[in-house]
Parts: sequence; C-alpha cells; structure tokens
Amino acid sequence: MRKEAEIFEEYLKTKKLNLTKERKAILNQVFATNGHLEADEIFLRLKKDKKDVSRATVYRTLGLLVDSGLVRKVYLGEDHIHYEHTHGHTHHDHLVCIKCGKVIEFSDKKIEKLQALVCQESGFKELSHTVQIFGYCKDCKE
Repeated sequence: MRKEAEIFEEYLKTKKLNLTKERKAILNQVFATNGHLEADEIFLRLKKDKKDVSRATVYRTLGLLVDSGLVRKVYLGEDHIHYEHTHGHTHHDHLVCIKCGKVIEFSDKKIEKLQALVCQESGFKELSHTVQIFGYCKDCKE
C-alpha cells in the first residue's frame, strides 16, 4: 500500500494537489479490496469507519486515481461505474452474469495476442483495452 500512496502523491504533485487525509482514506479503501467497487460503496465504507469524507470528494478522488493509472473504471452492464485497482495486478478481463451479477475475472494469452495483432495490422497504438463478456454463469444457465 505504501508504494501506491507514493505513486499517487507524486501524481498529485504534478497537478499541484496534496495527498490529504481524505484522499488517503479513499486510496486505502480502494486498495483494501480486491473486487469491483462503486463510488457509493466506498463512501458508505468510509462513513462506517467514521471517516469524514464527502461523496463529492470520493468521486473527485476516484477520478484522480483513474487519471494516475492506479485505478481503472469498469463497466459491468449496470447504470453505474465500478472501479478496480490496477497497480500490482496483471491485466484481466471479465465474464459478467446478467442474471445474478457475478463477475469472473480471466486472462487469456490468445485473446491478448489477437488484439495486439489487430492493432499492429491496423497501425493502431493501443493504450488500454477491456473485454467484458455478458451471459449466464454456470449457476444461472438456462
């Protein structure tokens, strides 16, 4: 966690911002979880932990974390965005059950190679990508 705080603090300095206690609490909450979090979920966890952080500060800080590259937005087929930390984690994609909402993370080297090949053949410089596959998990299959 210390490394992430240092990276975030360095990023904030480039924006002439400080790593406030509120931003640090949000950073700690994001990196304390290995799942996909919603902004309101982070806000409620902080309130439960008696941290005095506004909902607006949570949203603004998540934006800064995304811009810093420590966190990414994940769209899981719902009307709101989820966030997951990326620092120290290998790239992965998601299988999303449209019935129960279960999210399964997966990595496949063949998919990664194919995407790289498509980019190369198109003269396209990839910065990032996500793959979300929506369907039914093994428990919800019809």
